[in-house]
Amino acid sequence: MVKALLVDDEKRMLDLLALYLRPHSYICKKAISAKEALSFLKEETFDIVLIDIMMPEMNGWELCQEIRKDSDIPIIMVTAREQKEDIVKGLKLGADDYVTKPFDEDELLARIEAVLRRMKPARKIEVNGLLWNEDEFELSYKNNTLKLTPKEFTMLGYFIRKPNQVFTREQLIELIWGYDSHTEGRTVDSHVRNMRDKIRQSGFPIDDYLITVWGIGYKWINKPSL
Repeated sequence: MVKALLVDDEKRMLDLLALYLRPHSYICKKAISAKEALSFLKEETFDIVLIDIMMPEMNGWELCQEIRKDSDIPIIMVTAREQKEDIVKGLKLGADDYVTKPFDEDELLARIEAVLRRMKPARKIEVNGLLWNEDEFELSYKNNTLKLTPKEFTMLGYFIRKPNQVFTREQLIELIWGYDSHTEGRTVDSHVRNMRDKIRQSGFPIDDYLITVWGIGYKWINKPSL
């Protein structure tokens, strides 16, 4: 399942996009303005964002800039503006692709899938000697294996893959335990605490990287090489 955030000030277009995407296993959330989209992005995790350009108060270009300040989530501009300079501007501001209205349903789906393939997360990530290896489901530091639980390992992967992105406790519950889970925020805190303890004992300075954002959740910050 792919979770898509659709942003357009025309409800009819939002409904049309959702109509196209839902039969292809997309979960669609609709935002009628850039402000509402930013609010949703703070509260939930999405796989891709489709943005209209011509919106009141904050246009699609401005929204793209705001998103790119702290997120590398895939962005596709979906708009009636088809001038070359508009396309170039959108791509320079951080959009990953550009689809003009009216669009063909198959082309839109193909472009979304192409962007998602390009943005497929790395399966091995190394941070100053700490190696997160999804293929072998293994975490090691300077070639010494660390024993994490499956949920701890998965949670660490989300952090490392998205440096500087704040994950709320609610987002982590949704990502790791699932939408219908009755897990509470303190369970997330317990997993983070145990994970930190295990990694700290290996000698890796985890407290310099995995930061608590008080009252909200956690985020990973990459530091210069040791």
